[in-house]
Amino acid sequence: AKDALVKIKNLHCGLPDTEVYYTAECFREGFRKSIAFRPRVLKQNRGSQGEGIWICKLCSEEYCSRYGDRMADVDEMLELMEANDNHVEYHTVGEFLEFCVNGRTDKSGDWKSSGRGLYLEGGVDNGAMLVDQRFLPRIVEGEVRCLMVGPKMVSIVHKVPKAGGLSATLQSGAKYTHYEPDDDKFASLVNNFQADLPNIMASFGLSNEPLPLLWTADYIVDDDPDEEGKDKFYIGEFNCACVGITQQL
Repeated sequence: AKDALVKIKNLHCGLPDTEVYYTAECFREGFRKSIAFRPRVLKQNRGSQGEGIWICKLCSEEYCSRYGDRMADVDEMLELMEANDNHVEYHTVGEFLEFCVNGRTDKSGDWKSSGRGLYLEGGVDNGAMLVDQRFLPRIVEGEVRCLMVGPKMVSIVHKVPKAGGLSATLQSGAKYTHYEPDDDKFASLVNNFQADLPNIMASFGLSNEPLPLLWTADYIVDDDPDEEGKDKFYIGEFNCACVGITQQL
């Protein structure tokens, strides 16, 4: 489940201001706080290929300097890009909240998305949740996928979006380049990933369980380098249920 991103937020690979919403009430309050601080990526738990994953920005760009300093007003305008096809829509905060919770209604405005919204439909027992993570602008340079077999990294794939887009799926036109795990290009990522590896299952409350047989971790590069001037990377998604291996077949 995508709330894995919340559970690893204190590891090297996690972003500390990542949140998860299981109820409409928590979502309405939490998203208004987070979007007032920085552009966000809001991810539904269900679906694949980027449907229901929204890159959210305030049109005014009037962000507060500290997380939690203010709440966005429901009438503030958002620029929204959906990751499945990179289309852009403009809605108020209130319309976006309505679409995510209740779908298309007379309060949600008109939507171009092929999705239904209703991301919390059925409740957490049916896998409904929304994960709210800081948007990292260097996503335009692509995602770096670590393809794992148990604890062993077998391949690194740099997935670069189609020009003008942000989605790194094959469906959206992204280009994939393969690297060996020991390639110097991603040495800092691999070193930090290996440091986190013994703690990942414990972060999920599964310290006595083995790592999945086949799984992936998708990293995004941060704006700010580390103390040595090297790129920092953060995980945007784990996958062990619908691992994309079409390029290996």
